[in-house]
Amino acid sequence: MKRRDVVALCGLTIAGLPTASSTEAGETLKEAKRLDRTLVIGAGLSGLAAAQKLTAAGHDVVVLEGRDRIGGRIWTSTRWPELPLDLGASWIHGVKGNPLTSLADRIQSKRIATSYDSAIVYDVNGDPLGEDAEESLEEIREHLLERLKKAQDNDKDVSVLSVAEKLLADLDDDDPKTERYFNFVLSGNIEQEYAGSAEELSAYWYDSAKHYPGNDALFASGFHEITKHLSDGLKIETSQEVQEIHWQETPIRVVTKKQEFTADRVIVTLPLGVLKAGSVRFVPPLPEKKQKAIATLGMGVLNKCYLRFPEVFWPNNVDWLEYIAEEHGEWTEWVSFARTMGQPVLLGFNAGTRGREIEVLTDEEIVESAMQTLRILYGDDIPEPTDFQITRWASDPFARGSYSFCSLGSTPQMRRELAHPLDGKLFFAGEATNVDYYGTADGACQSGLRVADEVLRG
Repeated sequence: MKRRDVVALCGLTIAGLPTASSTEAGETLKEAKRLDRTLVIGAGLSGLAAAQKLTAAGHDVVVLEGRDRIGGRIWTSTRWPELPLDLGASWIHGVKGNPLTSLADRIQSKRIATSYDSAIVYDVNGDPLGEDAEESLEEIREHLLERLKKAQDNDKDVSVLSVAEKLLADLDDDDPKTERYFNFVLSGNIEQEYAGSAEELSAYWYDSAKHYPGNDALFASGFHEITKHLSDGLKIETSQEVQEIHWQETPIRVVTKKQEFTADRVIVTLPLGVLKAGSVRFVPPLPEKKQKAIATLGMGVLNKCYLRFPEVFWPNNVDWLEYIAEEHGEWTEWVSFARTMGQPVLLGFNAGTRGREIEVLTDEEIVESAMQTLRILYGDDIPEPTDFQITRWASDPFARGSYSFCSLGSTPQMRRELAHPLDGKLFFAGEATNVDYYGTADGACQSGLRVADEVLRG
């Protein structure tokens, strides 16, 4: 058995999760003995899911959120009222059997399906790929994925990039097109998916997450429909930036920039990037295994640039526009909102190293960089955008990245170590603690339910 085969499935369902203000929850509160206090650090999806389940079971729960809003890395912008835009998580990835699908059904949230098969791939000169070029690209993709699969049979872990470079050298192909195709596959199929750069990603574990089948789905009114629902009836204090957690004291003391809170237990749902930054001090320090997991697991970056135009000038019958760029990872992936939302809006992505580098640019420089690519694809006479919205997740002090990935040297066991509770009173949740569905919104929500169960078991 290969090491990666030891990854175990942890099935959780959220379809029946009651809200704190529901009739069911109210009856539970009347019948149950009021238990002692639990503090939840973070009002993202995992924190809200945990708080809802515990509140419905009769626990006294208070959620502390550093931002002035709830949702965490789920952040729906309503700056364009007729088109809510998700600046963080956007999709239910794989709608069949996904617990978020059940929750969305429950609150009758309208969704719009998208498909990766609905795509056009453009070559470096801006022309759509012909049949022969598409076959060549697919051969390179198959070769690379096959070589990465073989690398997973080895005892020694290496980076995804090292596997790709070895394959490229073995092909002994001096055609610059071949290297561009390799970079496109690395960026579009791997870096954009896992938010880590190829030199950082573990060839052994990079694809160890499980996936639900089916197409992806966008929320017509934004992903915040889910977090609004889960926050219903909860006691949430925003703008409470946590600085210290004195977790071995009785009661536990949590110090924010504004005040001090005490509790019998604390659930930490801080993003991995925040834990890495050390902006929250644990007193005493966390155990060595947990510190190693925090230091070794990767925190990825996937930044978004929404461009709004006066009209649609690109094909309006596809969801994805992909570009084989001259420079690695430069505006490789685009999503069109023309078919799905009927709006002249394009969304461009930058991931990994490129995603971090672009954050130091001004908004205007980012937009101009994006427009240079679009002019290659559609001509110099295309209109200028009338507005834009841009993310910088690596610079966000409450996120320090977009979502976690399996970096070189990390293992699934490290996610278990990250999730492991301490002294029966300090608990951990968040997408990075989910062995099977890390990097996803459904993984975050499942982790919140898992930690609530841990608390309820005592």
